Amino acid sequence: MGIHVSDHRPAGYAYLLEKLAIVGIPNWHRSMVSTTGTHFSKIQDGFVEEVFRNQYWPGETVGDHLEFALKYDGVNLALLSKIFEKVSPEVLVEYIKSKPTGKYARRIWFFYEFLTEDQLPINDMTTGNYVDALEAKDYYTVQKGERSSRHRIVNNLLGPRAFCPIVRKTEKLSKLNSTALRKRCEEIVTAYPPQLLRRALSYLYNKETKSSFEIEHIKSNASRTEKFIASLELAEQEDFCEKGKLIELQNRIVDPRFADSDYRVSQNYVGQTVAYQKELIQYICPKPEDLPSLMTGLLASHNRMKTGGISPVIHAAVIAYGFVFLHPFEDGNGRIHRFLIHNILSLQNMVPRGIMFPISAVMLKNPEDYDRSLEAFSRPLLQVIDYRLDEMGKMTVENESACWYSYMDMTAQAEALSEFILKTIEEELVQELSFLANYDTAKKAIQDIIDMPDRLVNLFIRLCLQSNGNLSARKRSAHFDFLSDEELTKMEQAVKDSYTLA
Repeated sequence: MGIHVSDHRPAGYAYLLEKLAIVGIPNWHRSMVSTTGTHFSKIQDGFVEEVFRNQYWPGETVGDHLEFALKYDGVNLALLSKIFEKVSPEVLVEYIKSKPTGKYARRIWFFYEFLTEDQLPINDMTTGNYVDALEAKDYYTVQKGERSSRHRIVNNLLGPRAFCPIVRKTEKLSKLNSTALRKRCEEIVTAYPPQLLRRALSYLYNKETKSSFEIEHIKSNASRTEKFIASLELAEQEDFCEKGKLIELQNRIVDPRFADSDYRVSQNYVGQTVAYQKELIQYICPKPEDLPSLMTGLLASHNRMKTGGISPVIHAAVIAYGFVFLHPFEDGNGRIHRFLIHNILSLQNMVPRGIMFPISAVMLKNPEDYDRSLEAFSRPLLQVIDYRLDEMGKMTVENESACWYSYMDMTAQAEALSEFILKTIEEELVQELSFLANYDTAKKAIQDIIDMPDRLVNLFIRLCLQSNGNLSARKRSAHFDFLSDEELTKMEQAVKDSYTLA
């Protein structure tokens, strides 16, 4: 995507990246200024390219374009971090002092010191109103953030310096907000009796576990399945976003030979062998030396959002996808990533008590959507990582890359999770509860015809459902030769009526 016209000049981040020769993950919004023509924009695959009229040209200085970027391109902490590495502090000081009370100048000052941990030679502000680091109308922000009296800025960011993602308030996220999703779930759940919901729960745990393993093409044995279900049952009660608990969880769900006692110490990646000694690299994980800081930041971000009034869906998306992108263990990262969705949604009271969302079943049924949610970060990341592979497939990352993992824009992942949750509620949950309710109806009708043991009733219903409501002659002979023709006909009709089969 691109608007290639000779009278269009890049502005904001686009100008600064070009001027400072920075290779970066593209911002979701790219600005150009035209000397002629009208204001217009193009939207493609979630990216916006906007052309402004000539009077919007901000000027020629770095400060001018930083202010333009914050105003029109939005806050991109990763790009700001890279820009601040290249820009002389004196240039920034001069610009900030030229607009000492301007909110964008103060934000630039605050972001510089937040990201670099260096102080600019500027005196603390002593007067003026406080402004938010992020505009709450445009971004998901924590409530009651810390006040930085030096900048007169309220730090309402989602995380600390080590891990501070951004999630923009899009139209899709506004429609699929946590309150609306929970309300829809409660409407469905209240239509069924409590005893049926209790029975459904074990089905849902099994479905989620089976689906989570299948996504990774892993055949789980009975022991690991039971351990994963036991962990899911604990997800309602315990906060697993602690280093020790994550390690314990990883040890429970992987082959004991691949259990970790700490975060990984080797460089790993996701790839596919396409020819002899040739790998197609799909994702590059953070360098192992960057992991301790990144994971400490991720867990701190979790605690910040837990008490910061953040929407449960946004909270779950940031931490669960953040975890899988950091990939802290040698094995089990994907299953833990999906487990954390349940853990956070439960802790934040998004899921009614006594129910769980088989989100992995929806991801398994919609693999392209799930892959897209991962590739929204993994694909552009590949463009900014320099690496080499030796003949044994060992990877070495050769450039500094931590900032790309520290400051992700996770809007795409939040949107994807919102869609998965909606489908889980309206498809998987409804399907499971309806099946059990229909089963109870069929079972009662059959028992009114003949008083059979539960085991045989269950088998009869299952075999009929496999053949559109009819029992085959072979299955009748093998399991139900004691039934009269009249009894069989009535029982088959009971199953058809209960499940509305033709």
